Amino acid sequence: MTNIKTIVAVSKSIDALKASKEIQQQLNHPDIDFVLFYCSAVYQLDELAAAMTQSFKGIDLVGCTTAGEFSSDGCEQKSIVAIGFSGKYFSISTKPVESMGEFDIVDAQNTINELTEQCRLKALAPIQENSFLLTLLDGLSTKEEQFLQTLNSATGGIPHFGGSAGDDVNLANTHIFYQNKFHQQAAIVILINTKCAFEVFNCNHIKCPTEKLVVTEANIENRTVYELNAMPAAIEYAKLLNMDVNDLTPEVFSLHPLAVKVGGQYYIRSIQKVNIDDLSLTFYCAIDVGIVLTAVDMDDIFNSLNNKLESITQRFGKSELVLSCDCFLRRIEIEQKELRERARVLYAKYNITGFNSYGEHINGIHLNQTFAGVFIAENESKENKVNE
Repeated sequence: MTNIKTIVAVSKSIDALKASKEIQQQLNHPDIDFVLFYCSAVYQLDELAAAMTQSFKGIDLVGCTTAGEFSSDGCEQKSIVAIGFSGKYFSISTKPVESMGEFDIVDAQNTINELTEQCRLKALAPIQENSFLLTLLDGLSTKEEQFLQTLNSATGGIPHFGGSAGDDVNLANTHIFYQNKFHQQAAIVILINTKCAFEVFNCNHIKCPTEKLVVTEANIENRTVYELNAMPAAIEYAKLLNMDVNDLTPEVFSLHPLAVKVGGQYYIRSIQKVNIDDLSLTFYCAIDVGIVLTAVDMDDIFNSLNNKLESITQRFGKSELVLSCDCFLRRIEIEQKELRERARVLYAKYNITGFNSYGEHINGIHLNQTFAGVFIAENESKENKVNE
């Protein structure tokens, strides 16, 4: 049978049993011993959990719900995208976290220790130099920053990226799949050790800053800003855009984001919704009184990503897989500007596969409107001899 490193499977059937069987058939290879899947929230999740568990008996299986899926075939919705990893090239260990809000520094260290020990039993290359972390979190938990900062304190410099689960922009329930069931308020931490050369990266398409808005009243717990520049937040934001408050939609938020400046770099803090009763704005990321939010103009959505991937390709050679978490607001922009075909061509060029998330993670930081991922090369790493 053909030697493989990864296999990507896609099912567009919304019948849980049929979709699971289609995914299993596409991933049917004796070397596959770990499957990561991303699914639309349109499925009956109990049925899907049972069907996927039945289809992948004896294979480690984790995943999450999404705000959209994508693969080398382009953008998908109401589908399942799954990636099978060969045990000959990847040693993968997982650790579920049942309650993100109770995760502390001791839990973080124990998590990393346990993942490392599991990987070391079947390590294919030195753990520290040839491994990366992937996190999948409940995207409506409002605990992402706390969780990621705590986890990052224990990673020992192992590169990390991830994404927060979505629910097709219903903003109701997001789920993480592990141990044969879908869970809420939960997370899964995945350590991937590999022979392949790789690079964890992120990019956005911010072009330049424009006007500044100061948060003058906010509720930290629910990420809601009541006042910007001492004015009702929604009114001040709408004024910035010369729009009526009633016309503020997710499509507007995606095209006209606000950002914070940290260490000389701008990071987007995406607006989730307008609260009409008090004209406040709720955000997807942490927010606080005194923070300066900067309106930013955006560049072409694909330029920075293509440039980043081309640079990595020049150093590592052709990609086997670019495993990715891309903000759902970037997807909305792609759809608004009718760029789906350009997306498909780019995704096919680099074999980009992943899901649209409610938040992106990079080395302990929670971001919005960002593309976060890992470029896994076809070529093996130059330093992959396992330490004795």
